Amino acid sequence: MINLKILEYSESHTTEETDLLRKLYRETNLKVIMPRMLSGHSQGVLLKILSCMIKPKYILEIGTYTGYSAICLAEGLTEGGKLITIEKNPEVESIAKRYFSESGQSEKIDFRIGDAMEIIPNLKQTFDLIFLDADKENYLNYYNLIFDKLRKGGIIIADNALWEEKVLQTPKPNDKETIGIQKFNDFVQADKRVENILLPIRDGLMIVRKI
Repeated sequence: MINLKILEYSESHTTEETDLLRKLYRETNLKVIMPRMLSGHSQGVLLKILSCMIKPKYILEIGTYTGYSAICLAEGLTEGGKLITIEKNPEVESIAKRYFSESGQSEKIDFRIGDAMEIIPNLKQTFDLIFLDADKENYLNYYNLIFDKLRKGGIIIADNALWEEKVLQTPKPNDKETIGIQKFNDFVQADKRVENILLPIRDGLMIVRKI
């Protein structure tokens, strides 16, 4: 585990959170269950920087939550670009939409409530960047579903790839989330169609490039 003082030092030397994102972070922690699902400051800055480097025309996000990561990712979209973000839980819709509007990026963000496994097959776009942050037991199913919709050279970023260090343990048979993450990580590592790196940032980011 990374030393807490190192984490504090790293955050103090990372571009500051905007007032809007700080407000969203606070509201999520006050009003929404499981606020740890939020991307947060350091990860949000990283997502924005990666998106700005890639300059995507189309981004797919699987798992919107309250919209923090979508706002960060949308910063890198090219002129006329679009971020499609899918969220299964309708209870977070009002918060996410309000912050999309306040960020001035509503026109860039296509927010859809529903089951990503049902929505993704009907998407016609070819994506430059995909951010995966949904139900962990389905990570490998999502990966297989989105792979052909990712352009050559495109990037997949999968959150929670270390899953609170549970990936180092032998999971109980009913621990579907840990099993799902382990299967996903092992599959990506063996997939000759990609190159990948698992970064020990926050709860782990698996970054995958289609070759």
